[in-house]
Amino acid sequence: MNLTLGLYVPGTSIIHRTRPGWKMIAVVLFIIAITVLIDGLGPALGVLAFSGLGYGVARIPWRVALGQLLPALPFLMFIAIIQAFYGKWEQGLITTITVLASVVAATLLTLTTKVSDMMDALEAVLAPTRKIGVPVDTIVLTLSLTLRMIPLQLQTVLDVRDARKARGLGMSVLAFGVPVIVRTINRARNMADGLAARGVGD
Repeated sequence: MNLTLGLYVPGTSIIHRTRPGWKMIAVVLFIIAITVLIDGLGPALGVLAFSGLGYGVARIPWRVALGQLLPALPFLMFIAIIQAFYGKWEQGLITTITVLASVVAATLLTLTTKVSDMMDALEAVLAPTRKIGVPVDTIVLTLSLTLRMIPLQLQTVLDVRDARKARGLGMSVLAFGVPVIVRTINRARNMADGLAARGVGD
């Protein structure tokens, strides 16, 4: 499985050409709106189709699109199962679909916008708050590192899974979780040492 989360797909579509700041605002408003307003299965399917249409407009390859959405499916299935367990299967389905629509919109943003451009736009928005002591540079750096670490963290999970399969080992939560946690902590320490060596955070 190829991890494409965080991948930028170059293009000339209207979505690609839209300024990063406007795209970020549109995604936030879209997610807020569907969370507050959607209360039926029909409207939920409608917003999912609408958000999915963006992949077509941006000419995103279907393999890339699937690579963006597959990591979220276990979480979405968990939501649906919990709701169904409490006898609210329809509400669970609505919630699952709206969350999926939000994921589609958010990943469309990352697919059509370079991380550096998103961070520049965010920095421009936050710039006036420097006057009241807001650490804008630190906030932007933190968000940038977070976006870049998501694919690496997913890759760690897959590497541990594949290693256990190759050894014919089981998939208990403890045996699977410990190597993932250890690798994550080691990566965080290495990154912290690298940033400290460059004087970041002084």
